[in-house]
Amino acid sequence: MSFQAYLDNIETKTGRTPRQLVDEARQKGFDEKTKATPIIEWLAADYGLGRGHAMALVHVITKGPQISEKHVGTDGTHSDVTNVLWLDGKATNPNP
Repeated sequence: MSFQAYLDNIETKTGRTPRQLVDEARQKGFDEKTKATPIIEWLAADYGLGRGHAMALVHVITKGPQISEKHVGTDGTHSDVTNVLWLDGKATNPNP
């Protein structure tokens, strides 16, 4: 599953866009210095997300929407179209 597909699935499961969840994380005090565990625990408790989906959001919360070029345009399972993840909702993604 691509990184973007994880984020799209999170939106389906929670009804919230990745950007809304990042904004909520910021309100809770989570930032680039926050370790993964408290973020994972929050997402599991409040949204029922499993570790894999939560880790996708951990990346976005702590590192931003930029991802490594190594998965862009590859034939692998984790291939993404672009190295910048779309956070504003799957329905408006210019790179579906």
